[in-house]
Amino acid sequence: MSLYKQWTDMVVEYVKTNGEQAFWREYGSIEKRIYTDLLSNHSTVTKVSLKGLADKFETTVEFAMGFLDGINDSLKEQYDLEKITADEELVLDINYEELYANMIDAKADYLYELPQWEAIFSVEKRKQIEKELKQSRIVRNEDKIGRNDPCPCGSGKKYKKCCGK
Repeated sequence: MSLYKQWTDMVVEYVKTNGEQAFWREYGSIEKRIYTDLLSNHSTVTKVSLKGLADKFETTVEFAMGFLDGINDSLKEQYDLEKITADEELVLDINYEELYANMIDAKADYLYELPQWEAIFSVEKRKQIEKELKQSRIVRNEDKIGRNDPCPCGSGKKYKKCCGK
């Protein structure tokens, strides 16, 4: 069984046994410690195995896999999580703008408000990333049909006299 499968199974069992809030409390604490360390050393690309990550932050390999699952979309080279082993060396080459945007998107204020971000991005840059994320979600209908335009249904009538009623 893959470590990724073990991670997802562990989450389901943990939530059943202890509740969702207990899971997020424990996982959030681990995640915050790891991100604090990574962001503090943002000028260096971290190379570590899941076992090494788990040992360093006094957690299980499954929780380390959960961390990798969370950061994977923000890595310059993403991993196939189903194939990762505990002892495989991972290169955590992070796209920090993507990571910051993903943290905002996940509403993980306990992560995107970490003081370590101040050494990476200015306040203005963080606001710009947040603004770009919000703007990327706005749906604009570029092909607006005017009242006097031909109806798109193909009837040959003006839109206002056909489907625009």
